[in-house]
Amino acid sequence: MPSHAQSPSPAAPAPTTAKSELRIGFQKYGTLTLLKAKGDLEKRLAPLGITVRWTEFPAGPQLLEGLNVGSIDFGTVGEAPPIFAQAAGADLVYVANQPPAPTAEALIVPKDSPLRSLADLKGKKVVLNKGSNVHYLLVKLLEKQGLKYSDIQVVYLPPADARAAFERGSVDAWVIWDPFLAAAERQIGARVLADGKGVVANHQFYLAARGYADKNPQVVQAIVDELAKLDRWSEGNLREVATLLSPQIGLDLATTELAAGRFAYGIKPITPAIAAEQQKIADVFHELKLIPKPIRISDALPKSVRTAAN
Repeated sequence: MPSHAQSPSPAAPAPTTAKSELRIGFQKYGTLTLLKAKGDLEKRLAPLGITVRWTEFPAGPQLLEGLNVGSIDFGTVGEAPPIFAQAAGADLVYVANQPPAPTAEALIVPKDSPLRSLADLKGKKVVLNKGSNVHYLLVKLLEKQGLKYSDIQVVYLPPADARAAFERGSVDAWVIWDPFLAAAERQIGARVLADGKGVVANHQFYLAARGYADKNPQVVQAIVDELAKLDRWSEGNLREVATLLSPQIGLDLATTELAAGRFAYGIKPITPAIAAEQQKIADVFHELKLIPKPIRISDALPKSVRTAAN
Protein backbone atom coordinates (compact mmCIF):
# COMPACT_ATOMS: atom_id res chain seq x y z
CA MET A 1 0.00 0.00 0.00
CA PRO A 2 1.29 3.52 -0.68
CA SER A 3 2.44 5.13 2.54
CA HIS A 4 0.35 8.28 1.99
CA ALA A 5 -2.85 6.20 2.03
CA GLN A 6 -2.18 5.41 5.72
CA SER A 7 -0.91 8.83 6.75
CA PRO A 8 -2.97 10.51 9.48
CA SER A 9 -1.84 13.95 8.34
CA PRO A 10 -4.62 16.11 6.81
CA ALA A 11 -1.96 17.75 4.65
CA ALA A 12 -1.04 14.50 2.90
CA PRO A 13 -1.22 14.81 -0.90
CA ALA A 14 -4.19 13.23 -2.67
CA PRO A 15 -3.41 10.08 -4.67
CA THR A 16 -2.64 10.87 -8.31
CA THR A 17 -5.47 8.56 -9.38
CA ALA A 18 -8.09 10.67 -7.59
CA LYS A 19 -10.86 11.89 -9.89
CA SER A 20 -11.19 15.62 -10.35
CA GLU A 21 -14.01 17.41 -12.14
CA LEU A 22 -14.03 20.01 -14.89
CA ARG A 23 -17.31 21.97 -14.80
CA ILE A 24 -18.34 23.51 -18.11
CA GLY A 25 -21.18 25.96 -18.71
CA PHE A 26 -22.79 25.91 -22.15
CA GLN A 27 -25.69 27.45 -24.06
CA LYS A 28 -27.95 26.25 -26.87
CA TYR A 29 -25.50 26.98 -29.66
CA GLY A 30 -21.98 26.62 -30.89
CA THR A 31 -19.05 24.27 -30.88
CA LEU A 32 -19.04 23.74 -27.12
CA THR A 33 -22.52 22.21 -27.30
CA LEU A 34 -21.30 20.06 -30.18
CA LEU A 35 -18.30 18.97 -28.10
CA LYS A 36 -20.70 17.87 -25.37
CA ALA A 37 -22.72 15.85 -27.91
CA LYS A 38 -19.66 14.08 -29.33
CA GLY A 39 -17.98 13.25 -26.02
CA ASP A 40 -14.46 13.88 -27.36
CA LEU A 41 -13.37 15.95 -24.36
CA GLU A 42 -14.32 13.20 -21.90
CA LYS A 43 -12.16 10.75 -23.87
CA ARG A 44 -9.26 13.22 -23.93
CA LEU A 45 -9.37 13.90 -20.18
CA ALA A 46 -10.16 10.39 -18.91
CA PRO A 47 -6.48 9.29 -18.82
CA LEU A 48 -5.80 12.30 -16.58
CA GLY A 49 -8.47 11.16 -14.12
CA ILE A 50 -10.68 14.15 -14.94
CA THR A 51 -14.43 13.90 -15.42
CA VAL A 52 -16.55 16.57 -17.13
CA ARG A 53 -19.82 17.99 -15.79
CA TRP A 54 -21.94 20.08 -18.16
CA THR A 55 -24.43 22.74 -17.01
CA GLU A 56 -26.76 24.52 -19.43
CA PHE A 57 -27.51 28.24 -19.03
CA PRO A 58 -30.21 30.28 -20.82
CA ALA A 59 -27.78 33.05 -21.79
CA GLY A 60 -24.26 34.41 -21.32
CA PRO A 61 -24.84 36.69 -18.31
CA GLN A 62 -26.29 33.82 -16.27
CA LEU A 63 -23.41 31.57 -17.34
CA LEU A 64 -20.79 34.06 -16.20
CA GLU A 65 -22.64 34.59 -12.95
CA GLY A 66 -22.18 30.84 -12.44
CA LEU A 67 -18.48 31.22 -13.19
CA ASN A 68 -18.21 34.17 -10.80
CA VAL A 69 -19.79 32.29 -7.88
CA GLY A 70 -17.64 29.21 -8.51
CA SER A 71 -20.25 26.77 -9.85
CA ILE A 72 -18.45 26.33 -13.21
CA ASP A 73 -14.83 26.59 -14.36
CA PHE A 74 -15.17 27.26 -18.10
CA GLY A 75 -17.80 28.43 -20.56
CA THR A 76 -18.64 30.27 -23.76
CA VAL A 77 -20.50 33.56 -24.21
CA GLY A 78 -20.71 36.48 -26.62
CA GLU A 79 -18.93 39.83 -26.49
CA ALA A 80 -21.07 41.67 -23.95
CA PRO A 81 -21.42 39.24 -21.00
CA PRO A 82 -17.72 39.25 -20.00
CA ILE A 83 -17.82 43.04 -19.88
CA PHE A 84 -20.79 43.08 -17.51
CA ALA A 85 -19.21 40.28 -15.45
CA GLN A 86 -15.89 42.08 -15.20
CA ALA A 87 -17.66 45.26 -14.15
CA ALA A 88 -19.35 43.22 -11.40
CA GLY A 89 -15.97 42.02 -10.14
CA ALA A 90 -15.76 38.56 -11.71
CA ASP A 91 -12.20 37.18 -11.79
CA LEU A 92 -12.27 35.66 -15.26
CA VAL A 93 -9.80 35.23 -18.07
CA TYR A 94 -10.35 35.22 -21.83
CA VAL A 95 -9.08 31.95 -23.33
CA ALA A 96 -9.99 32.02 -27.04
CA ASN A 97 -12.61 33.22 -29.52
CA GLN A 98 -14.53 32.16 -32.62
CA PRO A 99 -14.38 34.29 -35.79
CA PRO A 100 -17.08 36.95 -36.35
CA ALA A 101 -20.64 35.71 -37.01
CA PRO A 102 -22.59 38.95 -37.62
CA THR A 103 -25.68 37.31 -39.17
CA ALA A 104 -26.16 34.97 -36.19
CA GLU A 105 -27.97 37.72 -34.27
CA ALA A 106 -30.67 40.12 -35.41
CA LEU A 107 -33.46 42.51 -34.52
CA ILE A 108 -36.72 40.86 -35.55
CA VAL A 109 -40.37 41.87 -35.72
CA PRO A 110 -43.57 39.80 -36.07
CA LYS A 111 -44.35 38.83 -39.68
CA ASP A 112 -47.36 41.17 -39.84
CA SER A 113 -45.63 44.08 -38.05
CA PRO A 114 -46.02 47.55 -39.58
CA LEU A 115 -42.37 48.26 -38.72
CA ARG A 116 -40.32 48.31 -41.93
CA SER A 117 -37.08 50.04 -40.97
CA LEU A 118 -34.95 50.85 -37.95
CA ALA A 119 -36.33 54.40 -38.02
CA ASP A 120 -39.75 52.96 -37.15
CA LEU A 121 -38.40 51.77 -33.77
CA LYS A 122 -38.67 55.24 -32.20
CA GLY A 123 -40.91 55.06 -29.14
CA LYS A 124 -41.38 51.29 -29.54
CA LYS A 125 -40.80 48.45 -27.04
CA VAL A 126 -37.76 46.29 -27.80
CA VAL A 127 -37.07 43.18 -25.72
CA LEU A 128 -33.67 41.60 -25.14
CA ASN A 129 -31.59 39.71 -22.59
CA LYS A 130 -29.74 42.38 -20.60
CA GLY A 131 -25.98 42.11 -20.90
CA SER A 132 -26.02 39.70 -23.84
CA ASN A 133 -24.29 40.20 -27.20
CA VAL A 134 -27.50 41.55 -28.68
CA HIS A 135 -27.36 44.43 -26.21
CA TYR A 136 -24.42 45.86 -28.15
CA LEU A 137 -26.08 45.04 -31.48
CA LEU A 138 -29.10 47.13 -30.47
CA VAL A 139 -26.89 50.05 -29.43
CA LYS A 140 -25.04 50.00 -32.77
CA LEU A 141 -28.21 49.59 -34.88
CA LEU A 142 -29.78 52.61 -33.18
CA GLU A 143 -26.58 54.59 -33.64
CA LYS A 144 -26.51 53.70 -37.35
CA GLN A 145 -30.07 55.02 -37.68
CA GLY A 146 -29.31 58.21 -35.75
CA LEU A 147 -31.50 57.15 -32.80
CA LYS A 148 -30.53 57.35 -29.14
CA TYR A 149 -30.86 54.46 -26.71
CA SER A 150 -33.42 56.59 -24.86
CA ASP A 151 -35.55 56.87 -28.03
CA ILE A 152 -36.91 53.35 -27.49
CA GLN A 153 -38.41 51.47 -24.54
CA VAL A 154 -36.09 48.59 -23.64
CA VAL A 155 -37.61 45.56 -21.92
CA TYR A 156 -35.21 43.07 -20.32
CA LEU A 157 -36.23 39.39 -20.45
CA PRO A 158 -34.37 36.08 -20.94
CA PRO A 159 -34.97 34.32 -24.29
CA ALA A 160 -37.93 32.08 -23.34
CA ASP A 161 -39.85 34.93 -21.68
CA ALA A 162 -38.89 37.31 -24.49
CA ARG A 163 -40.27 34.88 -27.08
CA ALA A 164 -43.56 34.69 -25.14
CA ALA A 165 -43.80 38.51 -24.95
CA PHE A 166 -42.96 38.76 -28.66
CA GLU A 167 -45.67 36.26 -29.63
CA ARG A 168 -48.25 37.97 -27.36
CA GLY A 169 -47.56 41.28 -29.04
CA SER A 170 -46.63 42.99 -25.78
CA VAL A 171 -43.36 44.15 -27.37
CA ASP A 172 -42.74 45.49 -30.88
CA ALA A 173 -39.35 43.94 -31.62
CA TRP A 174 -36.92 41.37 -30.22
CA VAL A 175 -33.13 41.38 -30.47
CA ILE A 176 -32.00 37.75 -30.32
CA TRP A 177 -29.32 35.27 -31.34
CA ASP A 178 -29.24 31.78 -32.83
CA PRO A 179 -30.69 29.24 -32.41
CA PHE A 180 -33.57 31.26 -30.88
CA LEU A 181 -33.38 33.52 -33.95
CA ALA A 182 -33.66 30.61 -36.39
CA ALA A 183 -36.54 29.14 -34.36
CA ALA A 184 -38.48 32.43 -34.43
CA GLU A 185 -37.94 32.77 -38.19
CA ARG A 186 -39.05 29.23 -39.02
CA GLN A 187 -41.72 28.59 -36.38
CA ILE A 188 -43.60 31.90 -36.26
CA GLY A 189 -42.41 33.64 -39.42
CA ALA A 190 -40.55 36.42 -37.61
CA ARG A 191 -39.06 38.96 -40.00
CA VAL A 192 -35.46 40.22 -39.73
CA LEU A 193 -35.44 44.01 -39.66
CA ALA A 194 -31.64 44.13 -39.37
CA ASP A 195 -28.86 41.70 -38.47
CA GLY A 196 -25.30 42.39 -37.41
CA LYS A 197 -23.72 42.41 -40.87
CA GLY A 198 -21.66 45.56 -41.31
CA VAL A 199 -22.59 46.67 -37.80
CA VAL A 200 -20.98 44.33 -35.25
CA ALA A 201 -18.50 41.44 -35.31
CA ASN A 202 -20.38 39.14 -32.91
CA HIS A 203 -17.50 37.04 -31.60
CA GLN A 204 -18.05 34.11 -29.29
CA PHE A 205 -15.56 33.94 -26.43
CA TYR A 206 -14.33 31.07 -24.28
CA LEU A 207 -13.61 32.11 -20.71
CA ALA A 208 -12.35 30.44 -17.57
CA ALA A 209 -12.29 31.31 -13.91
CA ARG A 210 -8.81 32.75 -13.46
CA GLY A 211 -8.07 30.54 -10.47
CA TYR A 212 -8.93 27.43 -12.48
CA ALA A 213 -6.97 28.53 -15.57
CA ASP A 214 -3.87 29.33 -13.49
CA LYS A 215 -3.92 25.94 -11.76
CA ASN A 216 -4.96 23.82 -14.77
CA PRO A 217 -3.41 25.27 -17.94
CA GLN A 218 -3.08 21.80 -19.51
CA VAL A 219 -6.82 21.14 -19.08
CA VAL A 220 -7.77 24.50 -20.59
CA GLN A 221 -5.42 23.81 -23.52
CA ALA A 222 -7.02 20.37 -23.98
CA ILE A 223 -10.46 22.01 -24.29
CA VAL A 224 -9.14 24.46 -26.91
CA ASP A 225 -7.42 21.63 -28.83
CA GLU A 226 -10.62 19.58 -28.96
CA LEU A 227 -12.68 22.62 -30.01
CA ALA A 228 -10.17 23.35 -32.80
CA LYS A 229 -10.46 19.76 -34.11
CA LEU A 230 -14.22 19.97 -33.99
CA ASP A 231 -14.28 23.32 -35.79
CA ARG A 232 -12.18 21.92 -38.64
CA TRP A 233 -14.62 19.02 -39.03
CA SER A 234 -17.73 21.21 -38.61
CA GLU A 235 -16.93 23.61 -41.44
CA GLY A 236 -17.33 20.91 -44.07
CA ASN A 237 -20.07 18.89 -42.39
CA LEU A 238 -22.91 21.28 -41.52
CA ARG A 239 -25.61 18.67 -42.08
CA GLU A 240 -23.90 16.31 -39.62
CA VAL A 241 -23.40 19.22 -37.19
CA ALA A 242 -27.15 19.93 -37.31
CA THR A 243 -27.95 16.23 -36.88
CA LEU A 244 -25.84 16.11 -33.71
CA LEU A 245 -27.07 19.44 -32.32
CA SER A 246 -30.78 19.04 -33.06
CA PRO A 247 -31.57 16.65 -30.16
CA GLN A 248 -29.23 18.60 -27.88
CA ILE A 249 -31.08 21.88 -28.34
CA GLY A 250 -34.58 20.52 -28.92
CA LEU A 251 -35.11 22.01 -32.37
CA ASP A 252 -35.92 20.32 -35.68
CA LEU A 253 -33.15 19.56 -38.15
CA ALA A 254 -33.94 22.35 -40.64
CA THR A 255 -34.00 25.04 -37.92
CA THR A 256 -30.78 23.72 -36.40
CA GLU A 257 -29.13 23.66 -39.83
CA LEU A 258 -30.12 27.30 -40.43
CA ALA A 259 -28.48 28.31 -37.13
CA ALA A 260 -25.39 26.11 -37.68
CA GLY A 261 -24.84 27.70 -41.09
CA ARG A 262 -24.57 31.17 -39.54
CA PHE A 263 -22.10 30.15 -36.84
CA ALA A 264 -18.41 30.94 -37.50
CA TYR A 265 -15.99 28.03 -37.14
CA GLY A 266 -12.25 28.27 -36.49
CA ILE A 267 -11.29 28.92 -32.85
CA LYS A 268 -8.42 31.40 -32.42
CA PRO A 269 -6.29 32.59 -29.49
CA ILE A 270 -7.11 35.97 -28.01
CA THR A 271 -5.06 38.76 -29.63
CA PRO A 272 -4.44 42.39 -28.66
CA ALA A 273 -6.62 43.43 -31.65
CA ILE A 274 -9.59 41.40 -30.38
CA ALA A 275 -9.01 42.82 -26.89
CA ALA A 276 -9.10 46.34 -28.36
CA GLU A 277 -12.48 45.58 -29.99
CA GLN A 278 -13.78 44.41 -26.61
CA GLN A 279 -12.49 47.58 -24.97
CA LYS A 280 -14.53 49.69 -27.43
CA ILE A 281 -17.68 47.80 -26.45
CA ALA A 282 -16.89 48.22 -22.75
CA ASP A 283 -16.39 51.97 -23.21
CA VAL A 284 -19.75 52.30 -25.01
CA PHE A 285 -21.54 50.43 -22.23
CA HIS A 286 -19.96 52.71 -19.63
CA GLU A 287 -20.96 55.83 -21.56
CA LEU A 288 -24.55 54.57 -21.63
CA LYS A 289 -24.33 53.79 -17.89
CA LEU A 290 -25.11 50.14 -18.60
CA ILE A 291 -22.10 49.22 -16.47
CA PRO A 292 -21.38 51.15 -13.27
CA LYS A 293 -17.68 51.83 -13.81
CA PRO A 294 -15.09 51.81 -16.59
CA ILE A 295 -13.17 48.55 -16.94
CA ARG A 296 -9.90 47.50 -18.57
CA ILE A 297 -10.24 44.41 -20.75
CA SER A 298 -6.49 43.90 -20.33
CA ASP A 299 -7.12 42.94 -16.70
CA ALA A 300 -8.97 39.83 -17.94
CA LEU A 301 -6.43 38.74 -20.56
CA PRO A 302 -3.91 35.89 -20.27
CA LYS A 303 -0.52 37.17 -19.11
CA SER A 304 1.09 36.56 -22.51
CA VAL A 305 -1.54 38.65 -24.35
CA ARG A 306 -1.52 41.35 -21.69
CA THR A 307 2.23 41.77 -22.15
CA ALA A 308 1.87 41.99 -25.94
CA ALA A 309 -0.94 44.56 -25.62
CA ASN A 310 1.11 46.89 -23.42
